[in-house]
Amino acid sequence: MPDFPGASEEAGVLVPCRTQEGRIIFVTLPRRAFLSGMSLGVATAVTAGPLAFAYPRTSALPDMNPAEHFRQLRAALIDNDNLLGPLRVIPTVESQINAMQDLRQGLRGADARDLLHVQTQYAEFCGWLYHDAGDFRSAQFWTDRALEWSYTTGHPETTTYILARKSQLAGDMSDAMQALALAEAARSQARPNSRLGAIATTFAAYGHALSGDASASQRTFDQARETLDQLDDDPESPWGAWMDQSYVEVHRARGLGALGDHKAAGDGFRAAIAGLPPAYHRDRGVYLARESTAYAGANEPEKAASAGGEALAIAAATGSARIMTELVRLDAQLERWHTAPAVADFRQAFDSHVAHQA
Repeated sequence: MPDFPGASEEAGVLVPCRTQEGRIIFVTLPRRAFLSGMSLGVATAVTAGPLAFAYPRTSALPDMNPAEHFRQLRAALIDNDNLLGPLRVIPTVESQINAMQDLRQGLRGADARDLLHVQTQYAEFCGWLYHDAGDFRSAQFWTDRALEWSYTTGHPETTTYILARKSQLAGDMSDAMQALALAEAARSQARPNSRLGAIATTFAAYGHALSGDASASQRTFDQARETLDQLDDDPESPWGAWMDQSYVEVHRARGLGALGDHKAAGDGFRAAIAGLPPAYHRDRGVYLARESTAYAGANEPEKAASAGGEALAIAAATGSARIMTELVRLDAQLERWHTAPAVADFRQAFDSHVAHQA
């Protein structure tokens, strides 16, 4: 079987650069070139031998069930992504999808379906990695593959979760209509009082905010909280273990920002971040960056610069384009306060990071 190419090799990773006029712009570095460069440096440990985990097509299967093997590897890759960000993980995840596709050619019945289910989970994860890396085209490709495969696995929860993830991606692409439609599709399929229902409801609420409907947004966020208060979830479900009240509140804060209530958004992020588990390192950076732009919109430059500085440190460690996209906005927002010491410190650190990336 041929390898899955993902999006075009010319689809790229966004890298911030400062122009001669002083503006920060994103330039697109071709994905192949970027990942090749990563393999020469910080990503070497992960990318040096991704196929070491794969089964050759002609070899006998090992004692471990192949689906279980890939499940265990996926858990390790998720931990690596949480700590170090997506760019170090993408090559290995893509190679394992291809390995599973090859291995399935020699399987039949339940074994083949079980491995396809794991392959679907990898494709969803790969979509998430590209989403966080700022490559929305590749994120859509892999999330669409995951949705397509999910229909043949006999796991409707997986389909529901992927629909919700597609809503999240549409929201980050500022497509309010698609974000809302996909979230409502996921809500209609989710079991009552389940985490998946709460996830879909949260993304629907943000879709309402993007469309400018403040009352529908707040009402739907309240419904997500009520679902979590009455949770009756399947403990065996692999999806959404991270879903809690803090997750609802960071999205409520983001929705308030989309609706123009920047002070409430900043305060909402600040309160929600305080309840975030320490292991959510990269997510903390995303929320800090969004908090910073909210406070800048509320004309509170010191608070904005402080949160932005914390977010920048996490962006440097993880390579998250979601964080950097917000910080590029922040840099522009803070320009009118450039003489304030806290602002000057942030912008100097930001320029140093951009110069290093360039």
